[in-house]
Amino acid sequence: MTQRSAILALVSLLVAGPALAVLKPGALAPDFKAQASLGGKVFTFSLAKALKNGPVVLYFYPAAFTTACTIEAHEFADAVDAYHALGATVIGVSHDDIGTLNKFSVSECRSKFAVAADENQSIMKSYDAVLAIDPKYANRVSYVIAPGGRIVYEYTSLNPERHVEKTLDALRKWSAQQTK
Repeated sequence: MTQRSAILALVSLLVAGPALAVLKPGALAPDFKAQASLGGKVFTFSLAKALKNGPVVLYFYPAAFTTACTIEAHEFADAVDAYHALGATVIGVSHDDIGTLNKFSVSECRSKFAVAADENQSIMKSYDAVLAIDPKYANRVSYVIAPGGRIVYEYTSLNPERHVEKTLDALRKWSAQQTK
């Protein structure tokens, strides 16, 4: 195997790795508390507390103010009323510090949903959401977590454009099953 072939094989494994490593539906979602910002105001987000109010859409993104993460934040902000209609809370998580997220929560999240700081990556690691090709960042992974704490849906794609569509569809399906 040439050096170039070996490098290509390694890159392929690293890129494929995150999709295989994430937590799957049926798994218990790791509980966490984190400093978060909503509309530029800092508070402590608690997954356990949020789940008492309904399902939670937890999405991980690499870094605030990057192009793809801004697109994704705008899409979640635009859809927040649809999430709320389904009783869901939306929370984004990245490695960014709370000062950066205070700005991001206002400008890119449009003060519609909270974003949490995971500077030490403890949340990312517990959800297997670390980006393999650059471990200081989160992979772009979205989870739908039922009030009982079980993951009911997971979607992984570095492309930000389908996370909202996919998680809303999963929430609608889950919600329909609850009324049967």
